[in-house]
Amino acid sequence: MNGRVDIMKREMQDVLENNILRFWLDQMMDYEHGGFYGRMDGEGELHPEAEKGAILNARILWAFSAAFRVLKHPEYLEAATRAKDYIIEHFIDQEYGGVYWSVDYEGNPLDTKKQFYAIGFMIYGLTEYARATGDREALDYALDLYDCIEEHAFDSEHNGYIEACTREWGEIADMRLSDLDANYPKSQNTHLHIIEPYTNLLRCLKEVQAQESCDYVPALGAVLPVGISVPQQTISEVEGALRNLVDIFTDKILNQETNHLDLFFGMDWTRGAGHLESYGHDIECSWLLHEAALVLGDQQVLNKVEPIVQAVAQASAKGLRPDGSLIHEANLDTGYVDDDLHWWVQAENVVGWYNIWQHFGDEEALNRAEKCWHYIKKQLIDYEHGEWYWSRHANGLLNTTDDKAGFWKCPYHNSRMCLEIIERS
Repeated sequence: MNGRVDIMKREMQDVLENNILRFWLDQMMDYEHGGFYGRMDGEGELHPEAEKGAILNARILWAFSAAFRVLKHPEYLEAATRAKDYIIEHFIDQEYGGVYWSVDYEGNPLDTKKQFYAIGFMIYGLTEYARATGDREALDYALDLYDCIEEHAFDSEHNGYIEACTREWGEIADMRLSDLDANYPKSQNTHLHIIEPYTNLLRCLKEVQAQESCDYVPALGAVLPVGISVPQQTISEVEGALRNLVDIFTDKILNQETNHLDLFFGMDWTRGAGHLESYGHDIECSWLLHEAALVLGDQQVLNKVEPIVQAVAQASAKGLRPDGSLIHEANLDTGYVDDDLHWWVQAENVVGWYNIWQHFGDEEALNRAEKCWHYIKKQLIDYEHGEWYWSRHANGLLNTTDDKAGFWKCPYHNSRMCLEIIERS
């Protein structure tokens, strides 16, 4: 094993277990109302009556499920099961299907809109739980949510997926994922976080199929589910949806002139106004798109995707700083650059460049991954209180205004970075 990689792997396992997951186990479990607390602010003050978001809870489920699958510690399984049970009891809409955007601190529905980004993350978490445990209930819920996306979000006329619906699956005027987003019916971000869970769903189904036929493929990297049977038609449908998503990224979302991802689109894929470059999403997409092609296992798809994977990663390098960190995004029309150094952007930066080195032998890519990891260790990890800070500003000052844990600040990007390097090394 490459000595530098071995050091990164050991350091990341330590950070994963003793900094990230320990924080959520020790400080964020809500023993009074169930599940996990909804918020701790950037100063470290817990807000036990904060709303609980679907994104946060789905990402907690994914993180602890993946950690248990890889590391086998029983307390990670207990936390994952806690998250899964809370989601099923409080976030799943038993009347109309799908999941609520948020519930209050007592678990009552609060914002009942159906944001397909959130439904995608629920699939991601539930399939990872099924991979780790062989739990049929988790896989069934994941398949039900997949059906919700295909039935209510898929645009059969123009292709692709819309952003949101009302609770009853009706049209909704404000489709924005957050106040920071433009109000367009389709976005790069939602498609990115639908291709991600669809990849994991297909991987899980392939592992089930392999277990049934006693033809396990070690490269899939799974703990095989036990006692689960899935019709071939279901696998074929998910595979078809994933193939289509790959084509959407390569043919619609990718800007052929710049190799960056465009961010917002009309129903007919007319590109939204403004020229924005999101470097964190670029580098994240590079490896998630590659992962989708690898799980599909089709050489023709790989032949099409792999040059794009490398080009998108290289385009993201426009946002790299000399210390290895990656800035957030830039508006080319106004000249405004968001040069905050966000925790999630750094985590995806490490995985994206590691992926380029691993699959294409690019030594400079490994240098970039390693350099960004050094930045994370020195500038973003809170060694005293646990977890990572939201960001550092470009002037080096720590951002304690944004949450330490909350609606968008979850143990997902950073724990996934650690787990990706552990599993790939």
